[in-house]
Amino acid sequence: MTDPRSLDPLEARLRDRLQARQPELVRQLEELVAIPSGQGHVPGLDLMRERLVTRLEALGATTELRPGAPRPDWLLGGVQADPPPTAVCSRPLEGGGPRILIAGHIDTVHDPEDTFIALTHEADGISRGPGAADMKGGLLVALAALEALDAEGVECHWTYLINSDEETGTFCSERHLQDAAAEHDLGLVIEPALPDGSLVVERMGSGQFMIEVEGRSAHVGREFERGISAVKTLAEVMGRVLDLADPGNGRIVNIGPLQGGGATNAVPDHAACWGNLRFADPEAQAALAAAIEAIETDYATDASGRPLPADHLPRVTIHRTFNRPAKPQTEDVTAIAMAARSVAEALGGEMPFGRTGGVCDANVLQSAGLPCVDTLGIRGGNLHRRDEYVEIESLWERAALFAILMKRISCGETDLVP
Repeated sequence: MTDPRSLDPLEARLRDRLQARQPELVRQLEELVAIPSGQGHVPGLDLMRERLVTRLEALGATTELRPGAPRPDWLLGGVQADPPPTAVCSRPLEGGGPRILIAGHIDTVHDPEDTFIALTHEADGISRGPGAADMKGGLLVALAALEALDAEGVECHWTYLINSDEETGTFCSERHLQDAAAEHDLGLVIEPALPDGSLVVERMGSGQFMIEVEGRSAHVGREFERGISAVKTLAEVMGRVLDLADPGNGRIVNIGPLQGGGATNAVPDHAACWGNLRFADPEAQAALAAAIEAIETDYATDASGRPLPADHLPRVTIHRTFNRPAKPQTEDVTAIAMAARSVAEALGGEMPFGRTGGVCDANVLQSAGLPCVDTLGIRGGNLHRRDEYVEIESLWERAALFAILMKRISCGETDLVP
């Protein structure tokens, strides 16, 4: 067994190989960041996918392009005309071995027409660019690690799953993540590390909802009494939903944006809002779901609890989905995290563990039964902002960590897989 506090000769070669590639990796990151792949920009997403798949196939992977499923039509932004596909690139290992799923997304939140379109380098080792941390740096970290392992002749059983809709909720690719989870032993997701380099071991869950109210329009001056304001009812419902927030007990509720009415002199007959829920565990998720259902039921029944007529106004409909369950720190997650920490220490660094209210594809994977850690990508910060940055030296450092972790798992030097 490898001493977790040191590198064996093969691991040292992997480290040195990736460190020597740093200038090349920086150029490659510049190329990826320059591809606009935010906000559903299809040409950029297609080019990103093509670039990654080409390099993975050069390593012997076979690629299956799986069609995306449509999003629920009530979600903010509506239905996508052509749901993006998911690329599943697999290179099985003859004779078996731990089946490792690598998962990453090529979409970002950045406007493809913005002026924030390139990776720029600053004197303090910081580089800024759209999606550089989240997660084009991570995509390159994993890819460079696989190339280094291949060059050193290290055999690994891996699948690299690339989806295009993580930033909008993973609705199009959720099924493919679940299918992949069932076919692998553990997952390594390449979201960026926390700003201090911490590895996230626990995440809250997330849900989306829409509140829709139908009322009756009327002229404000002539027939105000005949109108039924959808905006007034929406405000009442919103207040009740927002009151469900209890951050101290793992329940977060946010609402925005809002929609309602078209003129100040007409009673609005329609209003809607969209919101997000966060929950620390299944119990908090269940409590939120039950409370929201009870609010909707209150507007569909009379004081005695009897159903109101179908044409009764105001009519309140609450759409919701909890497609990203909470991701707890299980024993299996801890074991993977400890294996990653041992590599970080052998490389002369540290790897604290952290928790976050953010969600990612690892929530979906772990809820489908696959233990995984999900911040093995590049170090960076200011995600989703116009000053998003990466610590550029961490490009080769995290690639070395990823490669050595893959090597130790694949060579049976950890206790992660029986």
